[in-house]
Amino acid sequence: MRSPANPPRMTPAPGFRTVALIIASAMFMEQLDGTILATALPSMAESFDVSPLHMSVALTSYMLSLAVFIPASGAIADRYGSRNVFRSAIAIFTIGSILCGLSGNLPLLVLSRLLQGMGGAMMVPVGRLVLLRSVPKSELVSAMSWLLVPALIGPVIGPPLGGFIVTWASWRWIFYINVPIGLAGMWLATKYVPDVRIAERQRFDTVGFILSGISLSCLVFGLEMASRGGTAGSSSAGLIVVGLIVGAVYVWHSKRVANPILDLSLMRFPTFRLSVIAGSLTRITAGSVPFLLPLMMQLGFGFSAAHSGVVTFVSALGAMLMKATAAPVLRLWGFRATLVWNGVLSMVCVALCAAFRPDWPLWTIYTVLLLSGFFQSLQFSAYNTVAYADVPSERFSSATSFYTTFQQLMLSVGICVAAAALHVSVTWNGHAHAQLPDFSVAFLVVTFVSLIAAPVCLALPRNAGAEMSGHRGR
Repeated sequence: MRSPANPPRMTPAPGFRTVALIIASAMFMEQLDGTILATALPSMAESFDVSPLHMSVALTSYMLSLAVFIPASGAIADRYGSRNVFRSAIAIFTIGSILCGLSGNLPLLVLSRLLQGMGGAMMVPVGRLVLLRSVPKSELVSAMSWLLVPALIGPVIGPPLGGFIVTWASWRWIFYINVPIGLAGMWLATKYVPDVRIAERQRFDTVGFILSGISLSCLVFGLEMASRGGTAGSSSAGLIVVGLIVGAVYVWHSKRVANPILDLSLMRFPTFRLSVIAGSLTRITAGSVPFLLPLMMQLGFGFSAAHSGVVTFVSALGAMLMKATAAPVLRLWGFRATLVWNGVLSMVCVALCAAFRPDWPLWTIYTVLLLSGFFQSLQFSAYNTVAYADVPSERFSSATSFYTTFQQLMLSVGICVAAAALHVSVTWNGHAHAQLPDFSVAFLVVTFVSLIAAPVCLALPRNAGAEMSGHRGR
């Protein structure tokens, strides 16, 4: 039985924007690293004298590390202090980046990426936990808006920046650029980020940590292999089955320990449960768009990497415009209405991407992407905030670990769903490589899946999160 004794004290921080931006900068570094790497894989394969297809392990090894360590982030922050863990996570990520840049072969790169993933797994959930514990609920909508924008920019500017670095310098600088950002982040965290922890130490769920790590890593790898098609089908199915079986064992285990590593009892809170379910469906699209759009612009439109990066950057501008409007929109309409109708609008914008063709005027493509970035950013600001509306403050750490684990898992699922839809369309149409109609199919598939989130959000109470949004409905 959990004890509410010694809950973390909620101290309203006058500089919550400063704290949010420091945390967002760490998230920006982590998101940028993941997307910038994809453009450099061919150059790295040439340097290591391996096939470019073998370089996918550089991406999946990082995903594996995230899947294993994210669930433990909340418990570690409670024990050692959120500021200490956040600062250490940035340090681990930065050291991993240096080792990646120094790697002389693929095995060393994989080991360095595993270390990077360990730091990234702690940065994002612990950063969000710092914000939850240092900002009063009435300011949380604004704080989440400041937090989200830099993190959304990373995946958008990653591809063109990666192309520029590979063209004019060396792929190793893709990792070295993290060093000054990491050093600045550690200094700023020491100076400005509050150190809040649970006074009562709880026993670490070692068995749950092992079970959740095995289950999540098998699911991530299995889905990633399944999205490729071909001869990997039986291996991917086996991994997915193992992941589901071990996951079922974890569920059985979690009901028999006091403080499970992933606390399933949090799903009893209506706003948290609905935010996890609907947010997971919506994040399938969020994970797929940064993967599909640059590919469509380069393979379908014939744009260069730099040109496609300029086009896709427009969605980041839409996300930045959202920062000033999230609080008044939620105050006027509340979380329920915003999540339902804004969710539909954001998916309509993504679906319109399926109709993009080279003869479209660029200003129409820019308009669609601008609106898409705006509506998606507003949607995730609302999800990330309302999830904690009913969660007691002493359970923020376990809630953050749980929420971030599913967030990362569904972003990976989004890439897998998009890649699988693209592969099926290419095979069905007998194309030698992906063409514009194949990208259209992939965009429509991920949009259809995410549209299911709208009726799920209808189950939210009309006054859900009113303390956070300031909404006073009839």
